[in-house]
Amino acid sequence: MTSAPDRSANYCYRHPDRQSFVLCQRCGRTICPQCQTQAAVGVHCPECVKEARGSAPRTKPRIAGAFRSGSGRPVVTWSIIAVSVLVFALQNIPGSPVNTFGVYRPVLTLLLPWTMITSVFLHASILHILFNMYSLFIFGPILERAIGRGRFVALYLISGFGGSVAVLLLNPAGGVLGASGAIFGLMGAFFVIQRRLGGNNIQIIIVIGINLVAGFVIPGISWQAHVGGLLAGAAVAFVYLQTRREAQRWTQVLLVTGIVIALIAITAVRALSF
Repeated sequence: MTSAPDRSANYCYRHPDRQSFVLCQRCGRTICPQCQTQAAVGVHCPECVKEARGSAPRTKPRIAGAFRSGSGRPVVTWSIIAVSVLVFALQNIPGSPVNTFGVYRPVLTLLLPWTMITSVFLHASILHILFNMYSLFIFGPILERAIGRGRFVALYLISGFGGSVAVLLLNPAGGVLGASGAIFGLMGAFFVIQRRLGGNNIQIIIVIGINLVAGFVIPGISWQAHVGGLLAGAAVAFVYLQTRREAQRWTQVLLVTGIVIALIAITAVRALSF
């Protein structure tokens, strides 16, 4: 004796009046064409589709994921390069005020104090920006991964500021633009960190030496900004190394702030003497 076949199995479980012989690949229920969602293998019913979407891990867009603190991508370095290229493009627009209000001229320090920082993002020629951005591309990612994004931003800007202060002290009648001071700050920091960790410093010493000499012998290069950036970057890196422990976090902040205050004080004293 056999039981009669269950004819309801041949009808959509959501639409009992619609006959179908197609089963959901996951749960095995009968579903009509309206309820079918194509899957990699077979079809799924609406409930299984909803369940799969709810259990799937949510992924952020790749660009958003790159900005996570643990992503390891040097997004600050990339961002500085992008901003510098954009500013260079703006500089070359006829009638653009970028050079007027962005280039650092020591005699205008009290009138345009922000140019001590903005000048770091301006460049005089395509070769100028290509050389500086290539140097940043080489040293930036290494340092950014080593010290973290926030510290890297502080290092870059303070180095650039230090370069402007040196120009104010040593070449007050001149002017300066370009990322060279900040780049030298990165090289100074790299030297200090690598020396502390026991690495071989010969190569970085040669690179720094060649670039410093070039600043003295090639007209139009501000060796003053190079020296100022180098010293400022080395000082910041020294503070980072001496305050690496989590318990010293605020000590590190205070000491780095102290360097900035010292640079501001030197700037104020020198600028007021004009």
